[in-house]
Amino acid sequence: MFSVPVRAYYLASQGRLFAFEGEQVLSREQADRFKPFAEADLSVGEGVGLLIVPAEILAGAEEIALRALLASAADELMFAQHSRAAQLATWHDQHRFCGRCGTPMSDHEKDLARQCPQCHLTQYPRISPCVIVLVRRGDKCLLARAPHFAPGRFSTLAGFIEAGETAEQAVAREIMEEVGIEVGNVRFFASQSWPFPHQLMLGFFADHAAGELQPDGVEIVEADWFGVDELPDLPPQFSISRQLINHFFSEQISD
Repeated sequence: MFSVPVRAYYLASQGRLFAFEGEQVLSREQADRFKPFAEADLSVGEGVGLLIVPAEILAGAEEIALRALLASAADELMFAQHSRAAQLATWHDQHRFCGRCGTPMSDHEKDLARQCPQCHLTQYPRISPCVIVLVRRGDKCLLARAPHFAPGRFSTLAGFIEAGETAEQAVAREIMEEVGIEVGNVRFFASQSWPFPHQLMLGFFADHAAGELQPDGVEIVEADWFGVDELPDLPPQFSISRQLINHFFSEQISD
């Protein structure tokens, strides 16, 4: 998979080395010789350090999808470690050269950043804020299918925040663009780091205000209102999308 030195990280609690390419992960057991790097300057948490390894170190490694790796996390701490490490590894891989003058970048002496030794441009890890929204209408919620979803899978609506836009404005715009309805009473719920490849998901609830569902046919191919007894296949439990759905229906049960 890799032909050049790669950015990987060592997880001391598992004694494993992880390396990333897109949404695929290579995992290598018995990587104790990398333990000293667990306290490296590019730390992603206690006992976890980012490092560069030669590609041949990963020969015979186990290949696993990043989503499966996150789903297997034992707790929120491990989820956060995997998510942070994946994003930092992607950032290092995609910022090898200065975007201003093309000079190879170096690690910053003090900050978690990359700096150009020629023109001194400094690049910090990229974070892309997104909104993810559960729209409510009475005791039902809006779930939709994107064309890349697994067959039968429905989820909440989501999209990137554009330059100069508030998160609440992005909620209204994305929902109108994707399914053609207006929403109101937009309320923040929670956030989640989402390493696909460097998103910060801002979770919201919103109420249906006007309009009938009209999927755009590009980003959304199917959308409908679902009650608790008619739910389709849903996103995995660790995702903020599922947290929004679970919270909505748990409130109904407790009332």
